[in-house]
Amino acid sequence: MSTNPPAPAVSLVAGDESTLNHARHVNYWRRCLKTYLPDAYTSNDSNRMTLAFFIISALDLLGDLQKATTAEEREGYVQWIYHCQHPEGGFRAFPATNFGELRNDENKTWDPANVPATFFALLTLVLLGDNLERVKRRDCLEWLTKMQRPDGSFGETLGENGRVEGGNDTRFGYCGTGVRYILRGTVEGPVDNVPDINVDKLVNCIRMSETYDGGISEAKFHEAHAGFTYCAISALSFLERLPLGVVSPSEPSPHDDRMRGLSNLNLTLHWLASRQTATLDNEDAFDTNEDETGSSTTSHNAHSFVKLSSFPSRVGEISYQGQPTSHVEIQWTGMNGRCNKIADTCYAFWVCGSLCTLNQLNIIDQVALRRYLLDKVQHLVGGFGKMPGDPPDLYHSYLGLSTMAMLHEQGLKSFHAALCFSNGASQHLETLEWRRKIVGNGDGDERAGARAGESDGMQADHTAFG
Repeated sequence: MSTNPPAPAVSLVAGDESTLNHARHVNYWRRCLKTYLPDAYTSNDSNRMTLAFFIISALDLLGDLQKATTAEEREGYVQWIYHCQHPEGGFRAFPATNFGELRNDENKTWDPANVPATFFALLTLVLLGDNLERVKRRDCLEWLTKMQRPDGSFGETLGENGRVEGGNDTRFGYCGTGVRYILRGTVEGPVDNVPDINVDKLVNCIRMSETYDGGISEAKFHEAHAGFTYCAISALSFLERLPLGVVSPSEPSPHDDRMRGLSNLNLTLHWLASRQTATLDNEDAFDTNEDETGSSTTSHNAHSFVKLSSFPSRVGEISYQGQPTSHVEIQWTGMNGRCNKIADTCYAFWVCGSLCTLNQLNIIDQVALRRYLLDKVQHLVGGFGKMPGDPPDLYHSYLGLSTMAMLHEQGLKSFHAALCFSNGASQHLETLEWRRKIVGNGDGDERAGARAGESDGMQADHTAFG
């Protein structure tokens, strides 16, 4: 599996006082865990397993999970997740579809296991220190093979007559290979007489989604997108099918004849690096000088920030007082997900996560990205908004916090980019005895653990775990 090598901490210039308000982020996530979520989340009830993962993992990254919860509460969360375990393998996305004793052949199609929910359920169990021994591993892995279509793509749920339903893009391939990685490591072929997924067909699907400019798209001939690119790269990492040389670039890699993804690694890296942008909101798309000469001194990227009256924050202004400036120096840069789009907090994660897994985070301007996250989208009450001025939400708050962890922010745990949670949680997974036996008496997991260590609710009636 891909490594997350130690990257140098972001080098800050003297006087840079952009800071992560650790205490407010802790308070934000504690409120999300212990109180009702705003009523806007009611429509996301079917994604409650995912929301639960964001909350638990964020508190873990902040080093506050043990302080914020008691052992009894954590065991209660574990029991809630197992309550969502599906009788035929996998996990439900939320408990509302559980018919219990009323389940029968006629209504069971309304109560499917869900591929993304299964991935997030397993991740959350690991975060809570569970050993996964209550997971129906054989049933889950057998169900997973049924979730793969003949073309190699994965869907979301099983419908009537075993029909695979849902999307077929790399998001589901990522979650499916993540489930496989957690429950059987990177071993290919049958395990305990349970068949494997068709790895080559999935890799071929990813290759078919590669675009002319190096990114990964939703489907063949579609536009490249940072989210699909992250999912594809992470899936290839889980399968050990990244290009040879990615894991340890300084060491020669032995040749093998296995099909691998990313046919042009340098082009993919160029596309990812090109996602960094100084266009941070809609107004940045216009030239504030009304000058269309197009020179470096008049292009909107050189001066567009003067329009953001409410941004930068006071802290952001202090960070640049007394510092040398020029018309080409960019103070804040975010990441976009597609060409010619505005920056968005979540894309900082998709891009940085991809680069971390490829061991190439150094090719972007980490200092300017850090300032964007802390000065522009970090919210006063904690969490991160989607764009400057937006309120925080669980999705962007978690991905923003995770990006800060990848940038080695002080006070946050080190981060495993592909698994999307802390390296400490990843190391717990690698120590599980039943899993060590699957991967070969623990040898494979010891290597993976060593590599990971290198980088060292609803307003109406319930909370996320209610």
